[in-house]
Amino acid sequence: MTKKTDKDGPAQRLMDADAAALAGAKPYRDTAAVRALSWYSELGDQPQMLTLSGGVLALGLARRDARLARAGLRMIAAHLLATAAKNFVKRRVDRTRPRSARGEDGHKPRPGRNDSKEETSFPSGHSAGAVAVARAFAREYPAYRLPAHGAAGLIALAQIPRCAHYPTDVGAGIAIGLAAEALVDGVWSGLSRSGEAAGQDLEGSQPSPRIENL
Repeated sequence: MTKKTDKDGPAQRLMDADAAALAGAKPYRDTAAVRALSWYSELGDQPQMLTLSGGVLALGLARRDARLARAGLRMIAAHLLATAAKNFVKRRVDRTRPRSARGEDGHKPRPGRNDSKEETSFPSGHSAGAVAVARAFAREYPAYRLPAHGAAGLIALAQIPRCAHYPTDVGAGIAIGLAAEALVDGVWSGLSRSGEAAGQDLEGSQPSPRIENL
């Protein structure tokens, strides 16, 4: 019976899939379609996502629309948390971006603290931020869940043909975005329940005799 080695494990299979994705994407990187997709994918960058989220908040406040304002606040909180989480990982993992990878092992992640853009492929920040913001918006507007998730998903998947990230970078970014938004939602829901309980306590309390006699 042949003994399995690390080369047969799940991690190696993921690395093989990443290498195959890079080989398949490289010939199309400079096509018009991929360039257009790259332009769209930049909407997932941090300044753009924060501008979008802040705009939703500002519009909600201007229109005195509490629901829209809540959506904007959720989006900002989820994005900031997702960004902090992906930065935490990036500062501890070095991985050469697909467009710059060289050699047989150029696509493999490794422990390290290299902060150059070309050595911080893992995880995908665009994916994390876009998914977190889309999920946060959908919490307040579930009717728009599909288009919001679709837009975020396209931003995430676009990172692969443009050779900015490997599939595992994108998968990790999506996971971070989902986890960050879920944490924000959990805190938000807890605070909302506490506020409702406090309001009910105030409504149910009886005024003191001194106040009644004023």
